[in-house]
Amino acid sequence: MTTSIRLTVAKNAAANVARGSAAALVALAVPPFLTRLLPPEKYGAWSLVLQLAAYVSYFEFGIQTAVGRFVARENERGEFEHRNKIVNTALALLSVAGLLALILIALVVIFLPRVFRGMPAGLYLDVRIALALVGGSLAVGLPASVFSGIFVGLQRYEIPAAIVAGSRIVSGLLLVAIAQRAGNITAMAVSVAAVNLGSCGLQWFMYRRIVPDIPLSLRLVSRHVGRELAGYCFSLSVWSFSMLLVSGLDLTLVGVFDFQKVAFYAVAANLVIFIAGLQNAIFHATMPSAAVLQARGASLELGRMVIDGTRYGMFLLLLTGLPLLLAAKPILKVWVGPDYAAQASLLLKVLVIANVVRLSTVPYIVALVGTGQQRLVVFTPLLEGFTNLGVSVFAGYYWGAAGVALGTFCGALVGLGGIVFYNMPRTTEIRFSMRQYLLESLLRPILCALPLVSAILFLNTIGETRRTGGLLTVILAGTATAYGVWRWGLMGRERQRLRALAHLPVA
Repeated sequence: MTTSIRLTVAKNAAANVARGSAAALVALAVPPFLTRLLPPEKYGAWSLVLQLAAYVSYFEFGIQTAVGRFVARENERGEFEHRNKIVNTALALLSVAGLLALILIALVVIFLPRVFRGMPAGLYLDVRIALALVGGSLAVGLPASVFSGIFVGLQRYEIPAAIVAGSRIVSGLLLVAIAQRAGNITAMAVSVAAVNLGSCGLQWFMYRRIVPDIPLSLRLVSRHVGRELAGYCFSLSVWSFSMLLVSGLDLTLVGVFDFQKVAFYAVAANLVIFIAGLQNAIFHATMPSAAVLQARGASLELGRMVIDGTRYGMFLLLLTGLPLLLAAKPILKVWVGPDYAAQASLLLKVLVIANVVRLSTVPYIVALVGTGQQRLVVFTPLLEGFTNLGVSVFAGYYWGAAGVALGTFCGALVGLGGIVFYNMPRTTEIRFSMRQYLLESLLRPILCALPLVSAILFLNTIGETRRTGGLLTVILAGTATAYGVWRWGLMGRERQRLRALAHLPVA
């Protein structure tokens, strides 16, 4: 990559990380209050409301991603009229999608007691009202995602990042305050809905202030452009549907088969969402750059971006995931209390392993979307999604929440195999060696982490009562892993850059 592209990616990644950090802060800071202020069944019901309302986001159909990609590409080409038609047609499509989402929310509200029979009857009314408020606000605000797409295409990530980060923090503070005073789910839903709508209004205001050269007009809505967007978004919609099967239905299935474990599964999933959010926030910043490199025909540079990005991503996944595997129960005990630690530690370990496997391919997937090749590889996400759903339903019926977590793990393994052996050979505009990808991007970070992984397995095997040397074992293993990362995990040019930044002599 050129220096200018590296700087742009770094700036966008920093903005995304700031947004992800705010979301992570809320995801980590709010549950300790809610789990202590609300009984488990009420916290579980609130978590279920958020999960069901989040289904509205699947009606976005990848249009925001398409807007970001097309705005970046058409600006590079100087085709501004086509760019404006893309924006306006996308806004019209998302307005229709918002209406469909409202209908879905209404149907879920009506049939809620028939689906979640294990929910205490006294919670049905509050959950219905809360779902209507939160889900309705997300549906009404769905068209505003076009404005975020515009800012992404212009590589002004800091604008949507600031809006999303601010809204998450305000929402989290309001939830804690309401839980402390009353613990009323309906009041909590009112606060979240108000923040959602306010965030959409702020995005529109910033669009009008910063991007006046992209007008909004019904005359710019085009059937031809609509078909173009549909062609681009079809495979994104398939991927979105697959992600619904992979992770969007987990908590709902736990609510159907094992409602008493919803609160504990939600706590474990929150920590996993933190890992996934950080990974996606960093690497989604490379999508516009991938579109620019494709426009220049730089397929080898795209391949290098994927190789390096995957290796960095694996280090990040191991850095965030291994502590959760090593000390799942102590971390949960400090975070949400001993009851949740006892019930959620096994669920957390299974979900962390599953998501390290699944998220390892994020840099490749982002490059795929940025170059518009996702239409070539719709089979694998469907295969992963249906594997996840099938195993989750079968195992969840017999083993409850643990069975649903097992389904996520099985789906992740199938998805990784499909991407490596089916997807990658078909995406020719991103050129890299498969051997280099497997050895340099995946195997090298795993080998560097082997000392710490071995320590985790050893400590889990000997049991808690004999872990007198556990701290020393972890320190030694961590030191060996850190040395491995420096000596073999980083390339020579990368060590030289780090030495230069730290003003160290080059060996």
